[in-house]
Amino acid sequence: MNTAADSLPSDLATAHAMILAERAARIAAEAARSNDAALVAHLKLEIEKLRRELYGSRSERKARLLEQMELQLEDLETAASEDELAAGKAAARSQTVRIFERKRPSRKPFPEHLPRERIVIAAPESCPCCGSPKLSKLGEDITETLEVIPRRWKIIQTVREKFSCRECERITQPPAPFHVTPRGFAGPNLLAMILFEKFGQHQPLNRQSERYAREGIDLSVSTLADQVGACATALQPLHELIEAHVLAAERLHGDDTTVPILAKGKTVTGHIWTYVRDDRSFGGRAPPAALYYASRDRRQEHPERHLRGFAGILQADAYSGYNALYDPSRTQGAITPALCWSHARRQFFELADIAANARRGRQAPAISPIAFEAVKRIDALFDIERAINGLDAGERLRVRQEQSRPLLTALEAWLRDERSRLSRSASVVKPIDYLLRRWDRFTGFLDDGRICLTNNAAERALRGFALGRKSWLFAGSERGAARAAAMSTLITTAKLND
Repeated sequence: MNTAADSLPSDLATAHAMILAERAARIAAEAARSNDAALVAHLKLEIEKLRRELYGSRSERKARLLEQMELQLEDLETAASEDELAAGKAAARSQTVRIFERKRPSRKPFPEHLPRERIVIAAPESCPCCGSPKLSKLGEDITETLEVIPRRWKIIQTVREKFSCRECERITQPPAPFHVTPRGFAGPNLLAMILFEKFGQHQPLNRQSERYAREGIDLSVSTLADQVGACATALQPLHELIEAHVLAAERLHGDDTTVPILAKGKTVTGHIWTYVRDDRSFGGRAPPAALYYASRDRRQEHPERHLRGFAGILQADAYSGYNALYDPSRTQGAITPALCWSHARRQFFELADIAANARRGRQAPAISPIAFEAVKRIDALFDIERAINGLDAGERLRVRQEQSRPLLTALEAWLRDERSRLSRSASVVKPIDYLLRRWDRFTGFLDDGRICLTNNAAERALRGFALGRKSWLFAGSERGAARAAAMSTLITTAKLND
């Protein structure tokens, strides 16, 4: 019987080759393991994204989990690429180990609108085989490489020549070029970049100043702040036009989120309010737009002031501060309330989330079969809405009367029957009561084809502020928060119309 020692080579060269082969095989195995880990992370991320598309965003915690998964995938992909290169180098030194190659998803073709710079490699003057100069072109192979041109700064010199009249000696000169800001030195593209990075990409001015300095341009924070203030004033008329356009809508989506505001050495919890006009869901032709306001607190006087001239449909959550707007004795006329089914569904879904319970382990509460059934019934309503999204209001109303109304009638009867058998301490009682106590406001979409099933348009409009809090931490003042709201109005409206 041969032992392991008997199979070892006796000469140094063979032993050296065996060591190289073993090392190459080990590195290839590590590369394969890294590739598998990256693939698993990629699939988990795709599954979670599909769940969010199917069932909606469950909480901000879930949004943070997605960000963490993306960062983890980024790290694993980078490590897998490094291991692949290391395995390739090790395999090249061995004659017995095959080079490991990762299986990558097919890359999308480069966009057609990008300019192409053609570089032709000079053809040989003669045949490299026989030396004959009689060469005939058969075709060509093109290799495309994506490249970027770093940002380039330039100074535009506008020359205004002076002329004097030989007859009357009067001096004539063209007027000075227009600048957005008084005594301005920055062009419109530079100003747009500063504003978008501050209010759209959530990059404070001190970070912008540092980045410009690394590019050789000295723009202090005070200089940038002066330009931002001047632009905010210059753009105020445009904000007023968007405000008038939004408040003239037949239906609005409304929501708010918190934003810390600096006040006397500490921060207070301020609020950003948004009202979105988006008629595309019921075939409206008016351009979409988003309007933002800032306030120091969440008192009901703020939505009353924002919507003092509005008398249409307001899609929002069940915040009691809106109740005065629904009062029939309101001077401008009562606003019609429409509540969000995503909010109602989310409360049931949290009690029926099998995947979340599996992660909690033994501490997970029991899955509620009532909540599970409620989610299935509400999802049937969403399936109908997806099919009629974008149709005109009349057609949407017809389909809802035929398909959605029977489902809602059955859902209400089932919920009331289940509620009558439950104790007050049951966890599913709260979402059932939330829905049944406001049933008329939830079912308003059955009588008006313009009403949407959800308030997702407003939630999407506030997502930038939720992400921005991580970058700028707090607004410097109430006035700064109001300025951010005004600039976000312009930026978000532009995105909606892109």
